[in-house]
Amino acid sequence: MDITLNVEGMTCGHCKMAVTNALKELEGVKNVDVHLEEGTVDVNYDETKVSVEKMKEAIEEQGYDVK
Repeated sequence: MDITLNVEGMTCGHCKMAVTNALKELEGVKNVDVHLEEGTVDVNYDETKVSVEKMKEAIEEQGYDVK
């Protein structure tokens, strides 16, 4: 399953890595593609193993807002 999350506050390579690593630590997340210019994160995941809510929490724990 694919989803695009709108994430506010990402501005640099460090932000990109923080979000990518936080999501990849979750079981069921297969691929993460961060687009700094658009403020979006494309995630490919197994919906039987991880919820969108869990992904949002992981991003918010890094200090970013998910809309």
